[in-house]
Amino acid sequence: MDSESNVRSLVEIVLSKPKYRSIHPGLIASLIRDELSKQRSEKEVIKEVTGRLHQVGGAYFKKKPDYTGWGQRLEQLPRNIHSDDTRDFCIEIMGSHSSTSERLGILKEFFMVTLESISPVESIIDLACGLNPLAFSWMPVTRDAGYYGCDIFSDMTNFLNSFYEEMGLIGHFSSCDLMEMQFMYKAKVAFLLKTLPCLEQITKGVGVDLLQSIPADHLLISYPVRSLGGRTKGMGKTYETQFNEMAALKGWKFERFEFPSELAFLVTK
Repeated sequence: MDSESNVRSLVEIVLSKPKYRSIHPGLIASLIRDELSKQRSEKEVIKEVTGRLHQVGGAYFKKKPDYTGWGQRLEQLPRNIHSDDTRDFCIEIMGSHSSTSERLGILKEFFMVTLESISPVESIIDLACGLNPLAFSWMPVTRDAGYYGCDIFSDMTNFLNSFYEEMGLIGHFSSCDLMEMQFMYKAKVAFLLKTLPCLEQITKGVGVDLLQSIPADHLLISYPVRSLGGRTKGMGKTYETQFNEMAALKGWKFERFEFPSELAFLVTK
């Protein structure tokens, strides 16, 4: 079996596992090639790849997402993104994903504060979006703003497409491998919310090149200040140092924002 045939075979093994069946195959293939280059056995490759996929995606879900049930409930909501029922629904669903759940306590201020200097926002690219597009109602955006996002989970992005269609919003979401990203849209701002630390777990040093390639006038970059287990471990300081090094290298102008659960920077490229 040639090397690429072997990669495809291992991809199918990973996709056969229920927890990983909706993950973008391109990302799985990239991770498999990386592990094979370390002269690991196929059994070791599968173990390492599924472990890395859990770290960058699976670990963020508190329990298995009920996309079918959410979709049925979505059909019963008023077709109004700002209605109380719709906002309550969005808060509940965002609470099922650790990344957006951590932001719920500051949701009213996070986007209004970080995007104030460039509001109203007419277009957004959200990379490794998770369930963050459900926060549309709390963002300083125009009613016809275009929202384009991607994540490694196709079932998640399918749900987001259904939500935006049901609410009459302009948006498109797709599964992707950010390492091989080909941008289809330009935007006023791109979100990378707690995204860079996950990308570094996949490919070391990928951040600068990716950020430079994004077709957006501004970048809203954020970092967690504690681990999923609740430990701080000096994370905020470490990530701020990393960001400052990138900003100095590229000569970026930026605004800094500090919240109890998140450290954010709005970059003007």
